[in-house]
Amino acid sequence: MSSCSSCSSASSCPSSTGKGGDGNCNDLMARQDRIIAATLGHIRHKIFVMSGKGGVGKSSVTVNTAAALARRGFKVGILDVDMHGPSVPNLLGLTSTVEMDAGGELMLPAAYNENLSVISMDSLLQDRDQAILWRGPKKSAAIRQFIADVKWGELDFLLIDSPPGTGDEHMTVLKTIPDALCVVVTTPQEISLADVRKAVNFLQYANANVLGVVENMSGLVCPHCHKEIDLFKKGGGEELAQHYGLRFLGAVPLDPATVVAADRGVPVVYLEGEGPAKSSFLALADAIAAAANNSLEALSTPNS
Repeated sequence: MSSCSSCSSASSCPSSTGKGGDGNCNDLMARQDRIIAATLGHIRHKIFVMSGKGGVGKSSVTVNTAAALARRGFKVGILDVDMHGPSVPNLLGLTSTVEMDAGGELMLPAAYNENLSVISMDSLLQDRDQAILWRGPKKSAAIRQFIADVKWGELDFLLIDSPPGTGDEHMTVLKTIPDALCVVVTTPQEISLADVRKAVNFLQYANANVLGVVENMSGLVCPHCHKEIDLFKKGGGEELAQHYGLRFLGAVPLDPATVVAADRGVPVVYLEGEGPAKSSFLALADAIAAAANNSLEALSTPNS
């Protein structure tokens, strides 16, 4: 199949092979579309982690799920599209700036280990405290560049961490990566669920592929008496999944070890010993991997 078929400008491009052209296009956007399509063709599963609500722990879920998948032996990348508040590098203890490949044309994602790499706006800044004052078009262009101009290589999973809401970043990801499988993160209480319902409705309106729902901060196991406390209630995420007919991927409890690990720049799944959050993230990664492999979208891709 011609690469023109995956280009968003193919219907109006005179060079499109579908219109009898030779496929040699001079339109910069169309050329970037073709590069993006080629890059994504080497990535088996694209997992878009989102939520309509801020503060539900999307980045923590993204990083620890990605690390758990990497620990299972998968090749994993994290694409951080939160331009204004990127936190993925901090959660992984990555402080270096982005380097270029030998040809000087493609950015190299920062490597956490041999199975896990990251690209983030945070890694492009000389001053990590610098604010990004961008409107929609610049953010959309940056997201496209993070795919087209990054040497991702062959990946089993690309996890995409997003900001809160349903704005430019989310629409750009869904348009640029139409086969993305969306994971919706919520906390159990109604104040979170109210906004997450909007996010689910947005995904349904966009005809996106929703892989399932994750309930984060689901209970707290007291480190002293070992009894469970429903600090933010419990079960709201599972009820939301049932209401919309979505898969419930799992629940992750509050765990002080997650905070300690994050401040050290180490995923909780890489800590020695066992703990409630560690075991939950490992189970969540297994559930996401199984669901992605079983999804109709995954089964329809050439790499599946």
